[in-house]
Amino acid sequence: MTDETTTQSPPVAAAPPPTVTETGSPAVLEKEDSSPPSHVGAVSVSVTESVSTTTVEKEEQTPLPHEPTDLDPDSMDKGSGKEELPPTPPPQAVESESEPSAVTETQKEGAPPAPKAETAVISESESQQPEVVTGSESLEAVTEKDEEPTAASSSTAQEEVAAVVEEKKAPQNLVSFKEESNKEADLSDFERKALEELKQLVKEAIDSNLFNSESKSEENPEKEKKQEPKEVSIWGISLLKDDRSDDILLKFLRARDFKAKDAYVMIKNTIQWRKEFGIDELLDEDLGDDMDKVVFMHGKDKEGHPVCYNVYGEFQNKELYQKAFSDEEKRKKFLRWRIQLLEKSIRKLDFSPGGVSTIFQVSDLKNSPGPAKKELRLATKQALQVLQDNYPEFVAKQVFINVPWWYLAFYTMISPFMTQRTKSKFVIALPAKSAETLFKYIPPEQVPIQYGGLSVDYCDCNPEFSDSDPATEMTVKPGTKQTVEISIFEKCVFVWEIRVVGWEVSYGAEFVPDSKDSYAVIIQKPSKMTSKDEPVVSQSFRVSELGKVLLTVDNPTSKKKKLLYRFKVKPFCN
Repeated sequence: MTDETTTQSPPVAAAPPPTVTETGSPAVLEKEDSSPPSHVGAVSVSVTESVSTTTVEKEEQTPLPHEPTDLDPDSMDKGSGKEELPPTPPPQAVESESEPSAVTETQKEGAPPAPKAETAVISESESQQPEVVTGSESLEAVTEKDEEPTAASSSTAQEEVAAVVEEKKAPQNLVSFKEESNKEADLSDFERKALEELKQLVKEAIDSNLFNSESKSEENPEKEKKQEPKEVSIWGISLLKDDRSDDILLKFLRARDFKAKDAYVMIKNTIQWRKEFGIDELLDEDLGDDMDKVVFMHGKDKEGHPVCYNVYGEFQNKELYQKAFSDEEKRKKFLRWRIQLLEKSIRKLDFSPGGVSTIFQVSDLKNSPGPAKKELRLATKQALQVLQDNYPEFVAKQVFINVPWWYLAFYTMISPFMTQRTKSKFVIALPAKSAETLFKYIPPEQVPIQYGGLSVDYCDCNPEFSDSDPATEMTVKPGTKQTVEISIFEKCVFVWEIRVVGWEVSYGAEFVPDSKDSYAVIIQKPSKMTSKDEPVVSQSFRVSELGKVLLTVDNPTSKKKKLLYRFKVKPFCN
C-alpha cells in the first residue's frame, strides 16, 4: 500500500472518556479515551474491567485463607519472553531518549497510585538506552518469582530486587539525545557559526565549479574559472538555493560534530560518490520487485516520520538469498535496489524548517539467517559503509523487534565502539514485547497486521477502515475481563473491528437495547480465540433501536494482553 497518512477525522465526533473500574479496587480510575470519534451525540464509550470468569471459578474451587490482594498490572506477567534471554549480559544501559531517565522501582505498600492507569508502572528496562524490552525483566515479575510466605525469603527477594535495580540503573553521566531541530533559530551560537562557515565553503566550491568538475584542471586553471557555476543538488534539494538546504548542511555538520571543514569534505565526497554510483539514473532504473517484502515503507510514526521495515527473515528463502548475495555482482545489484528505495523515500521528506526529514527504522530479526552467513555479512558491511558515508542523520529511531539471543550477545560486543548519540536511537525488543514496543512509537492503525497492528491492504481486504481511522489501545490484565460498552443514540449501521495481540482469550459481542421490553441480541457468542484465528475480527450490526454494543474480552491467562478496537457509525438505510 502507499505510504501516506491523511489527517482528516472520520465522519464522527469525539466520544466521552471511558471509565475504567477495577474489581476490588477502592477507587475508580479515570483515563483518557482515544477511541475513534463518532457522530455528535450518536455514541458514548465506557470500559469496565472485572475478574475473569475463569479466575472466579478457580477461586470458588480453591478457597483462599485470606482476601486476595490487588496485583500490579505487570506483576502477573511472569514467564513472558524469559526463554529469549541471552546467556550474555544485556548491553550497557544509558539514559533513554523518549522514556524517563530514572529507574522506576517496585511501588511500596501504601504508596498512592499513579494519576493515569496506563502509565502507572514502567519497567526499569524502559529507561535504558539503548532500550531493551525483554518482556520478563519488570521488578514486579522478579519479586513474584522469588516471593515465598516466610519473612526470611521475603527479605531475600527484596535484596535481590534491589540488586537488579542497582545493576541496571542508568549511569548518571550519560546524555539523553533528542532529535535536533532543523530550524536555524534553534541552533546555538557555535552551531550557527559552523553552519555559516560551511555555507561559505560550499558557495566557494559552487562558484568555482569544484563539485561539478571531475578533477581540478592543473594545465589551464583560468579556463576552469571562466565556466558558469552549475547548480548542485543532493536528494533533489539545490544547495544554498533556499532554506531547505540548511537541513542538508546540518546533517553533514552533525555527522562531523559541527566541524565545518570536515563536513565540507564529507559533502564533496558524497557528491562525487553520487555521480560515480549514478544516482540520477538509478531513480528510473527497473530493478524488479523480488525484494519488496525484504524492505518496504509503511505508514508513519506518532511524530510523522515515515516508517521503513527491514525483514531479514525473508532471506530464509534460499532462492531469494542466492539471488541477492551469492556473488559480488548480485550484491552490488541488491545494494543498488536498496539505495533506490532509500532515495525515493528521502525525496518524499520535508526538508523545510520544522519539517520531518528523518525516517523511523524497524528491523525484524525473526528467523534472520544470523551472523554465520558470510555473504550476508559482506553485503551488510558494504551497505553500512555506504549509508554511513553518504546518508548522515536520516534515522530518527532504530527499533529492533523479534530479537534473538545471538543479537543481544553481538550487540554487547559492539556497543563499546558506538557513540552514545547512536545508541540513544536504538530500541531492542524480544519477541514477547515486539508489538507493544511498536505501539509506543507508531499508532496501532499504522502498524502492519503482521506486526500486531490493524493496517492491511484496504483496497482488497478491508474497505471500511483506513490508516486515518484511529484505534483505541488498552491493556487487559491477567485474569480479568474487559468490557467495552458503546452506547448508541440513533438508528444506524454500527461497524467495528477488534484485535487482541496473540489472542488466547475469549471474545464475545452483544447488543443490549435500552427498552426493558426488548431482548438482548447475541452478535457473537463468547468463544475462545487462539493465535491461529484471524488476527482481526471485523463485524457490523444494524441498530434499529437505541441501546449499547458490548465487546467483551476475557483474559484467563497469566499474561497481560494488548486490546485494539475501532468503530464507525454509518447511516441507517431502509
